[in-house]
Amino acid sequence: MTLIKSISGIRGTIGGPIGEGLTPFDTVKFAAAYGCWIKNRSKLSNPTVVVGRDARLSGQMISDLVIATLQGLGINVINLGLSTTPTVEIAVPMENAQGGIILTASHNPKQWNALKLLNEKGEFLSAVDGEELLLLAEKEAFDFVEVDALGTLKLDDTYLQKHIQAVLDLDLVDQEIIRRKNFKVVVDAVNSTGGIFVPALLNALGVTNVVELYCEPTGHFPHNPEPLPENLTAIADKIKETGADLGIVVDPDVDRLAFVNEDGTMFGEEYTLVAIADYVLSKTPGNTVSNLSSTISLKEVTENRQGVYNAASVGEVNVVEKMKETNAIIGGEGNGGVIYPAIHYGRDALVGIGLFLTQLATSGLKATELRGEYPNYFISKNKIQLAPNMNVDLILKTVAAQYNNNEVDTQDGVKIYFEDQEWVHLRKSNTEPIIRIYAESKNEAKANELAETIMEQIRSISVAV
Repeated sequence: MTLIKSISGIRGTIGGPIGEGLTPFDTVKFAAAYGCWIKNRSKLSNPTVVVGRDARLSGQMISDLVIATLQGLGINVINLGLSTTPTVEIAVPMENAQGGIILTASHNPKQWNALKLLNEKGEFLSAVDGEELLLLAEKEAFDFVEVDALGTLKLDDTYLQKHIQAVLDLDLVDQEIIRRKNFKVVVDAVNSTGGIFVPALLNALGVTNVVELYCEPTGHFPHNPEPLPENLTAIADKIKETGADLGIVVDPDVDRLAFVNEDGTMFGEEYTLVAIADYVLSKTPGNTVSNLSSTISLKEVTENRQGVYNAASVGEVNVVEKMKETNAIIGGEGNGGVIYPAIHYGRDALVGIGLFLTQLATSGLKATELRGEYPNYFISKNKIQLAPNMNVDLILKTVAAQYNNNEVDTQDGVKIYFEDQEWVHLRKSNTEPIIRIYAESKNEAKANELAETIMEQIRSISVAV
């Protein structure tokens, strides 16, 4: 069993002993810590928190525990039920709430769940706020209210349409031009809440020919829910079978977005942000941000549009912080996460879909042709499972020392730069007990070779230490 406590929330596998998995006890403990943090921050005796969840099998159980705990602290709860991460992020400021919780383990398999925590802006907690919350959880000094002061519960199913309307209202989303193209689109929503939200958005955008694949929100994921090429063979086949113009893939909580071309090839999740940013920059010039593990293509596209690109540490909160600092008009992460501040500071697949379909319709190109407009880099994405006795900091420091003749960035793990725009980034994951190793090159074989070289060095060092 696994339980990971971090500044962004608590994530773990369902079951097991207390403290070793996401048990009911651990769920209540962390929800109580968050509730106390919200009350301390807001100075209100009965603040409001928005709660939503994805469709994973443990969702209803975890939701019931979290909502009851918040009510027990005197906190009023607005329950969106089956929802998405960006929908909850939008709902928090719309409701003038003091916080929000999304119950989702994002791309993790079905045995996982998590509490993702938001502040009053509908944004993830800062490092300082997260540390404060972790301390509250450790102390367990929770003060629950008496019966007459229990928080209220309101069910609200209106945010599907509110979120869609917010996308439609964006200046750079054009329903009419999308409608005229008469696109046929296949959607793979991995049997989670994207199966509700994505087809509804497409219909609102004027896409009436939608082929639904794994769109029943049962929580039984038909394949690994991370939107990587090796997990997307079924949608590639369906696109070719139906003669569709495009495939759209989202993860269980709909904050990551990947496209599949009309011939069944991958547009590339790294290029979700690159293409959409290029479209946005062509209409509203400005700056961009992505994390250190994302493709260098965004930097090239930004500079081609006379903008300035900046890299942030991995993690949505870090990207958002850098975007605000540099007045970026679009940013995100190379995992298919698009952050467009014109609507809100959070990764949002629905926003990405609206912008991309407008771009595709306006260009008059097929998806393969649009993809061909951008620099062609390859990222090799790998991971090494952490053993309990691994000294990760020492491993990273040792690797960095071996490349002291290269440019090395240590603001977030270790990123080593090579010639010809090649790089390798290795860092400990915030959400899983692994070291991630990403390598980029103009040649796929070279990217894999770079990654494998670093992984062999990590294995050798881990044995030595």
